Amino acid sequence: MATPLVTDTAEARRRELAAFLRNRRERISPDQVGLTTSGRRRTPGLRREEVAQLAGVGVTWYTWLEQARDINVSEQVLLAIAGTLRLDPHERAHLFTLAGAAEPAREKECRAIPAGVRAMLGKLDPFPALVTNARFDILAYNRPYDELMGVSALPGHEQNAVLQAFTNPGWQARMPDLADRRPQMVGQLRGAMAKHLAEPAWRSLVKRLRTESPEFEALWVRYDVQPMRNLTKRFRHHELGVLTFDYTYLWLGQRSELRMTTYTPADEHTANLLLRL
Repeated sequence: MATPLVTDTAEARRRELAAFLRNRRERISPDQVGLTTSGRRRTPGLRREEVAQLAGVGVTWYTWLEQARDINVSEQVLLAIAGTLRLDPHERAHLFTLAGAAEPAREKECRAIPAGVRAMLGKLDPFPALVTNARFDILAYNRPYDELMGVSALPGHEQNAVLQAFTNPGWQARMPDLADRRPQMVGQLRGAMAKHLAEPAWRSLVKRLRTESPEFEALWVRYDVQPMRNLTKRFRHHELGVLTFDYTYLWLGQRSELRMTTYTPADEHTANLLLRL
């Protein structure tokens, strides 16, 4: 009797997944994703083939998902579909649950950050601070850092410092020394990836960066590796101008890849401006 119960549960989950995908697909208009249309459409939202094209997956494969077929879906495909359908973190976790897949590493790591660390981020105000993983996903941050970089305005799956540094002009405008910083970031990412070469989240990030940023591609194929070093960084604030900080990496455990980065004023001018941030 146990086997039919498992089968029925799996089938019910696939049907729920199919309904969820159709619902979210119908909520996204073509103009939201940069598609041009001519004439009226019989159904709202995106077509199946448009979702498949934007996510970089086969039309047949995506259609099978919406037909509740019994197929295995990789984390990379689910992440691509979630991004195309603009799912928030809760919806993305729901998608993975319905697909019977392991929850994305970023969501697990966000919840793994101790409450004491989050409290520390708040107590550091007005000094900017954030917590990232080895892949440069931004997992937590305080008010001053958000004021400087506008992280809260980004969808959860886009909150990655390397991705923003190479693909987001608004992010780039906030970092006047980004041209010098980019080779360091790419070298640090490559060095950290040595422990994660087969993981879909890492491969998906690098694939996207190589596709969307010629500059990242040029740096990536150099195979340079950079260490994590405490240096000085400048930020450009839209009202206060340029602020200069010394930053320090603090790892959250002896073998942890999670690190807190704290920013302290490198000069008196920045210290005074922080009081107005």
